[in-house]
Amino acid sequence: MRRHELTESEWALLAEFFPPRARRRGGRWRDDRAMANGIFWRLNTGAAWRDLPDRYGPWQTVYHRFNALRKAGAIDRMVAKLQLRLNDAGLIDPTLFGIDGTNVRAARAAAGAAKKNPPPGEPADHALGRSRGGFGTKLHLVCDRNRLPLAVVVTPGQRQECTQFEAVMDAVRIPAPPGRPGRRPAALAGDRGYSSRAIRAWLRRHGVRAVIPRRKDQRPDDGRHRFDAALYRERAGVEQCVGWLKECRAVGTRFDKLAVNYRATVQLAMIRSYLRVLVRAEVVPSDRT
Repeated sequence: MRRHELTESEWALLAEFFPPRARRRGGRWRDDRAMANGIFWRLNTGAAWRDLPDRYGPWQTVYHRFNALRKAGAIDRMVAKLQLRLNDAGLIDPTLFGIDGTNVRAARAAAGAAKKNPPPGEPADHALGRSRGGFGTKLHLVCDRNRLPLAVVVTPGQRQECTQFEAVMDAVRIPAPPGRPGRRPAALAGDRGYSSRAIRAWLRRHGVRAVIPRRKDQRPDDGRHRFDAALYRERAGVEQCVGWLKECRAVGTRFDKLAVNYRATVQLAMIRSYLRVLVRAEVVPSDRT
């Protein structure tokens, strides 16, 4: 096995999303595992698709397979199924979630996407904009107490974190059959950028304890809901989660022209983190759907 490629245990957890193909006349169907290895190799290295090593097959085939997986919703299903396995094994901790936003610089290759006939779900601005950090995208992320990323939203770089609070919180859907997906933690830790009346009211309505320090221009805690400084220290977990995701170079710098493709790239980094935790915990794939 070469660097950045899936181990036998990791592939066993993903193989179900690559069902056997019926034999057809015409072109040769490329091996699914080789395609997956090529996709993850590009995720970790940040290299251009054209620079994929020959052992993964033609780069066009690997790129089109990535697009096909994204369009078919297979990457979303991978995230959901792996979260289900994590939840079943007790590896997702809902007692505290962390929320944060981070800027990602966009490479020159990320600009210039066609404005006509965008794919479904693609924003008109392609989630690209200018902020103090330069031209790029902002990732809005929620993770659990164990630093596992649970949901992500991408916006232009100048978008403030508080404006995407509800969107990223509503994107959390931890499968837990039977019943509804788990969506709300017992407590939520965020920095002062999330200290607003609207956010605190939303948390109260949903029974979530706010672990958010107040800004200097806001009134201090009134004694009924004291700020838990000790619990707030665990907010460092979301920053560590962001840092790990950015170690995947295709996440740390945006090369994708389309926002939907960049979001799928971030989801692949999330999948990579799930696989490592599941393999370490020796969670074996089951037949349950």
